[in-house]
Amino acid sequence: MRYPPHLLDEIRARLPVSGVVARKVALKKKGREYAGLSPFKSEKTASFFVNDQKGFYHCFASGEHGDIFTFLMKTEGLSFPEAVERLAEEAGVPLPAKTERDEQREDDRVRLYRLLETAQAYFETALKRPEGAEARRYLARRGLAPETITRFRLGYAPNSRSALKEHLSNAGFTADDMARSGMLISGDDIPVAYDRFRNRVMFPITDLKDRVIAFGGRALDPDQPAKYLNSPETPLFHKGHVLFNAARARPLAFERERLIAVEGYMDVVALAEAGFGEAVAPLGTALTEDQVKLMWRMVPEPILCFDGDSAGRKAAHRAIETVMPNLRPGISVSFAFLPDGLDPDDLIRQQGAAAFETVLGRARPLAEVLFEREWLAGEWTTPERRARLEQRLREIVATIADAAVRDQYERDMRQRLYAMWGRSGGGAPRWDSAGRGPAQAAPASRNRPGYAPAAARGFRQQPSKPGMRGATPPPPRPTASESLRASAMVAGEASAPPYREVLLLRTLLVHPWLIDDQAEALAGLTFTSEPLNRLRDALLSAQAQDIPLDSSSLRTQLDALGVGRIVDLVDRSLTHHSDKFAEPDATRDEVEVGWRHTLALHEHHVDLRQALLAAEREWREDGNETALARICEIQRQIACVNELGGLESDGSQHGSQNGNQNGSPNGR
Repeated sequence: MRYPPHLLDEIRARLPVSGVVARKVALKKKGREYAGLSPFKSEKTASFFVNDQKGFYHCFASGEHGDIFTFLMKTEGLSFPEAVERLAEEAGVPLPAKTERDEQREDDRVRLYRLLETAQAYFETALKRPEGAEARRYLARRGLAPETITRFRLGYAPNSRSALKEHLSNAGFTADDMARSGMLISGDDIPVAYDRFRNRVMFPITDLKDRVIAFGGRALDPDQPAKYLNSPETPLFHKGHVLFNAARARPLAFERERLIAVEGYMDVVALAEAGFGEAVAPLGTALTEDQVKLMWRMVPEPILCFDGDSAGRKAAHRAIETVMPNLRPGISVSFAFLPDGLDPDDLIRQQGAAAFETVLGRARPLAEVLFEREWLAGEWTTPERRARLEQRLREIVATIADAAVRDQYERDMRQRLYAMWGRSGGGAPRWDSAGRGPAQAAPASRNRPGYAPAAARGFRQQPSKPGMRGATPPPPRPTASESLRASAMVAGEASAPPYREVLLLRTLLVHPWLIDDQAEALAGLTFTSEPLNRLRDALLSAQAQDIPLDSSSLRTQLDALGVGRIVDLVDRSLTHHSDKFAEPDATRDEVEVGWRHTLALHEHHVDLRQALLAAEREWREDGNETALARICEIQRQIACVNELGGLESDGSQHGSQNGNQNGSPNGR
């Protein structure tokens, strides 16, 4: 469901950010803001700030930024609709009434939920009856305690073609209900519909609200061709979108800052028995993109745990292809491989929980596993073969959508190739025409494929404090495009317009309905580039005519107002960036949240710039150390704000545009 902006604003107005955040973070009042320890990163000094007046939180330790909705999404793994529903209920704000069609669809879903819960209770009861004796012996052999069996609600499907069907029928459900829920096998070529699950240990599959939506069944008959059987796709269950045990694992994953993905149901249950409750599993298929994204809602770098045999390696390699296009700054996966021939259950029973903890501690970064896969795929003994390896890595890295991560992977793969070829005489690879290369890379010093020291792999060293002698300069950030910098739009300017300013206007051009909602905020914006101020005024003029506009007609109006060239340059300036909310196919909710966050960051940046100018003036007038320390701290905060979402450093971290010429400390 899409939520109108006024409804989201009403929820925000009734629930101060500090009130929502304070449930998880101890906050202390500091001037107009609240401060506390980051909920996203371990720290001893508070770097997490909440501003009720502006309606956002910002964490300088991790770079996280958002409002009350994103706070729940980040700290509890909720989807946006889930966050809206929960906060609306807390705020006492009624959600929009559902249509008759929505009501019918919801009634159908509720009926299926009731049916599956009825089936679940039946399976649990059957496990305890005499007919469940063999299933109980199987679970005992697997070492499961009664408490674990109860916690996971394990059950037994009797060896009968009609036992469940009769039970559900007596409970008031029709054969059509049973078929739609996946519990009954029926069809035109089947004279009598029959139970899908027979003589199996049953594992309930739940959604994130812990409602039963499907089942997995483990065969007790060794001659059964399908050892594990899942429910089919249903209105409630899409197996590529769901992870087994996600509802129970989610709070533990947040608490422990770790999520473990293993290959099967029994792996998850056995790990929970051993104290690893933060484990999940896909549902009998290769890991999907949606399942990876679901894991990222819980932790930024889940550990994918695979068997150490060839099948496990192949599964890990398939996961690489799924993950690569979706990598973002700070968002990835790592890989842990079990000893050959052992699954998590075997390892724990033979060697104890500490052995599995050791496996997790040796989890390897995605980049390392990727490089090893490609390196071991051939013999790179000739220039042509080495060129093929380089081309292959370049093609894989090119699938990464995020430009900042893609650039880091290019550097990392170059350094790994250089580390290997530097020892074998292959020479250094060259991936671009800008002269960037691994000439300064140290050779590998460990006997494993692809190892190179952190500096050689292109990872940034921990910088010194900003503003101090010998500080490591921050890496360049993406700015507006070359065409924008070279245009008349910025002629005479010291630098291209800050990226956020361009992004705010680009979003309004693509989604004109937002101008009506944000007219007041837009009118209060001042941009560093005069052409952008002209475009802002033109947008407000177009909005004032009170004519419904789509993106195309808005551009026609702006062209008539004399800012068509500026519009063209803004459109071209973001062609390589991945801010989805500024794209035409973004949902209304994505646009609203993205625009508000960008606006809040822009306003915070403006405040910091003003504070920096004041501190520079004080330093120039008095030359005192307090002002110098304040300059360094503000520069650090500006750098943190500029890093959010991979945005550019627009020059402000070096003070004002003329700061060095006027004697700021950076010019000493």
